[in-house]
Amino acid sequence: MQKALAHSLSIVGCNIAFEDFSKAPLRPDLVRSVHSAMAKNKRQARGVKFEAGYETAAASWGTGRAVSRIPRVPGGGTHRSGQGAFGNMCRGGGMFAPLKTWRRWHRKSNLTEKRHAMASAIAASALPPLVMARGHRIGEVPELPLVLSQGVESVQKTKEAIAVLEALGAGADLQKVKDSKKIRAGAGKMRNRRYVMRRGPLVVYSEDDGLTKAFRNIPGIELCQVDRLNLLQVAPGGTFGRFIIWTQPAFDHLQQLFGSYRSGAALKSGYRLPRPLMTNADVAKIINSEEVQAVCRPALAPARRVGQKKNALKNRQMMAKLNPGALHRAKLRAQAQQEGTQAHAQKVAAIRARAEQAKKSSKIGKTFYEELTAAYQPSVESESEDEE
Repeated sequence: MQKALAHSLSIVGCNIAFEDFSKAPLRPDLVRSVHSAMAKNKRQARGVKFEAGYETAAASWGTGRAVSRIPRVPGGGTHRSGQGAFGNMCRGGGMFAPLKTWRRWHRKSNLTEKRHAMASAIAASALPPLVMARGHRIGEVPELPLVLSQGVESVQKTKEAIAVLEALGAGADLQKVKDSKKIRAGAGKMRNRRYVMRRGPLVVYSEDDGLTKAFRNIPGIELCQVDRLNLLQVAPGGTFGRFIIWTQPAFDHLQQLFGSYRSGAALKSGYRLPRPLMTNADVAKIINSEEVQAVCRPALAPARRVGQKKNALKNRQMMAKLNPGALHRAKLRAQAQQEGTQAHAQKVAAIRARAEQAKKSSKIGKTFYEELTAAYQPSVESESEDEE
């Protein structure tokens, strides 16, 4: 066992052909749409019985009975009689838009889209941040992509396979899968889907020399032959970043399956790897580079406009902004209140002048009234004498 383990543990590393895969654009939208279409192809047709909810001679009672006009079960002597029927709002009634078996269950996907999605998912499996973001425990894994020698394809025993995975640092991921096993929520637990668990590593091989029997009984481990790569396994749930363990023959076979930017795929007619729209997707790095900044003018600082929400009658500074003479007038009013100042003397003189003017006006008015009454006095006396 030790010799077989030592022979299968030799890490080969990725070849030069994988450099094109590392440059392939990451398309999470494409991966998710293709995965959604492919996942629908395993559904089986199902539907409800045509007569379900309508197996009674219900009829409406019509108007005039102070009840709704929904059809009601006939008869008497039982709780069922008189109950509403047929409607989707009634207990025991038919469902709205009953599911038909001729629904379009399956979806067709564009072949090039599926190939591009697979290339994007394989490229994402070589990026540790995306693999860790998907939930895999790869802290002790030496490198990604993890490529092992051809000897791992001849592992015969499950205990040898577990020893290989633990020696590669995948033991934490296997323990995560083991701890995540729990009973499914819902009725699926009674339909042969009792347990659910997380996904573990995906082992991709070229030739099966006992590999499948050794790895198939490990919880969370999935196996896939390199010629039958499936997006449902490489990107479960439509999210790329699966932890993939490659064997050297399988990893070298990717060159024939997907080709490179210099040559097309040998096994896929007319297919080439997708090219990214930008050689460097870090836009911030491009903008902040010295070459771009040298021809750009400095950014103009926007004018800071702060709205003033102050009461000018209570705030002297705000009043001074609105009326520059307000402070001077307030100063003059303060000086007018102090005795001995020129302003106070002027104020007193003005008050006295107004008082004198008021007296003169009152005297003039009184004199005018007396003159006016004196002018009419003779006529009044003559009229009184005539009346006598």
